[in-house]
Amino acid sequence: MRKRNLLILAATMLVSVALHAQTVDEILDKNAAARGGWDKLRALKSYRMTGKMTLGGGMEAPLTLVKSRPENVRMEFSVQGMTGVQAYDGSTGWMVMPFMGKKEPEAISGDMLKDLQEQADFDGPMVDYKKKGNKVELLGKEEIEGTPAYKLKLTTKAGDETVVFVDADSFLEIKMQAKRKMQGQE
Repeated sequence: MRKRNLLILAATMLVSVALHAQTVDEILDKNAAARGGWDKLRALKSYRMTGKMTLGGGMEAPLTLVKSRPENVRMEFSVQGMTGVQAYDGSTGWMVMPFMGKKEPEAISGDMLKDLQEQADFDGPMVDYKKKGNKVELLGKEEIEGTPAYKLKLTTKAGDETVVFVDADSFLEIKMQAKRKMQGQE
């Protein structure tokens, strides 16, 4: 009888834990709510993000990303006192890379264009991810600089993977990790 009661208690605890566990869609809904809600997000016409990009060799570059609907994106980043620019207007991509000896705008193609086209998705790859053919998986929880965060793995329709960390309290993104190919190199 005692063994049976322990089994019932254990089963009840597992059900309770399962009921309180977050699903990917619940996390994404709470993320949208933390940013103002789905209606306000879909009403945005443009936005600007700033941050830093980690390059090979542990180098960091300040980064500014500006997006506008429907598919416009402009990214500026500084390396060794020079500013590089990549932009896409929904049909054409171009760049200026002075630290690579390219001071005049030139057309972008291949992996770089593909990356800019993905970045031009104004709402991002996790909004309506199923309709876009993307996949989002919950990999569990992890601490990021002492902050508990949900670890989400985003796989785009094209097969690119990004790990997104969402603060478990505020439900805002606090870190993203991705590898991309540029000029044939990861």
